[in-house]
Amino acid sequence: MKILFFIDSLQFGGKERRLVELMKGIKPNTDIEFELVVMNKDIQFHEVFDLGIRIHYLIRKTKKDLSVFQKFYKICKIYSPYIVHCWDSMTAVYAIPSCKLLNLKLVNGLIVDAPVRQNIFNKHWFRAQLTFPFSNIIIANSKAGLAAYKVPTSKSYLIYNGFNFNRSNNIIQSDITRKELKINTKYIIGMIASFSVYKDYKTYFKAAQLLLNQRNDITFLAIGNNTDSTLAKNLIESKYLDHFKLLGKISGVESLINAMDICVLSTFTEGISNSILEYMALGKPVIASSGGGTDEIIENTKTGFLINQSNPAELSEKIEILLKDPELRNQMGTAGQKRIKKMFSIESMSNQYISFYESC
Repeated sequence: MKILFFIDSLQFGGKERRLVELMKGIKPNTDIEFELVVMNKDIQFHEVFDLGIRIHYLIRKTKKDLSVFQKFYKICKIYSPYIVHCWDSMTAVYAIPSCKLLNLKLVNGLIVDAPVRQNIFNKHWFRAQLTFPFSNIIIANSKAGLAAYKVPTSKSYLIYNGFNFNRSNNIIQSDITRKELKINTKYIIGMIASFSVYKDYKTYFKAAQLLLNQRNDITFLAIGNNTDSTLAKNLIESKYLDHFKLLGKISGVESLINAMDICVLSTFTEGISNSILEYMALGKPVIASSGGGTDEIIENTKTGFLINQSNPAELSEKIEILLKDPELRNQMGTAGQKRIKKMFSIESMSNQYISFYESC
């Protein structure tokens, strides 16, 4: 069986990592052959080059470069895949004409979140409504995502993200990470997410400052695209800046998580968050905003705490509870790690995708 994967970029990100891990997971399967089409030459997941697959670079000259449709058609015509699997809304749009003209199965994987409100002015919602009628299957990584996008039951398919525990093999010891970051406080708390309108850094930073108003033994990390921006820094009072490390986009997040005592994800909407999977897989207690796919990962009070959105007081309260109770931190971390191994492993994800492709 031939599969053509189609994605906008392979820069560091959640869906990008999911595709890379999937390709690594299905590569040993001799019944499946695949190639990759990517619309950006800046591939940051370098392990893709070790797979020995053909990579097609489909670069737009402008945002309205219509030649992309023709170029993608040519790739499909020559490779002749049975399935075209798109990983975002833009590639789904580009894939439709080729799939219809060449009678290819279109697997639409654009659903990676679970927004509470949708409208036609949201480009992803608009593209979803445009592409769903032409898609054979709409696949999502959360039940909440399928419900939020109102996917027809006949086309719905759910496969949870998976964590590759091999990523833990080269983790740097926490004392070395502390030294490299010049952290001397007793505790480290961190959040891994891009600084964007979809992530609630305002609440995270506010909760941190509520705690720092009472104690000075914590360093707070912010890791992800634009977390080192002026906009992010402006959310923090100058007197507390020494207790923050705004690290921006950075590799080796596993070692940073390993150094954390508590992990946070303050957000407005999520599908299945790769950050939460990473936190729990590495045995850390998690505090996250309730809603969307997050409620499908975290067992409240067992593997972490689910809190109300945009509530810095509640977030600071839960952090305080965990800081005072090392045994509870350990219990939650251990329970979370077991849950990921049971339900969200890369082996489970890869096997489900293989079964899914075979069923097509």
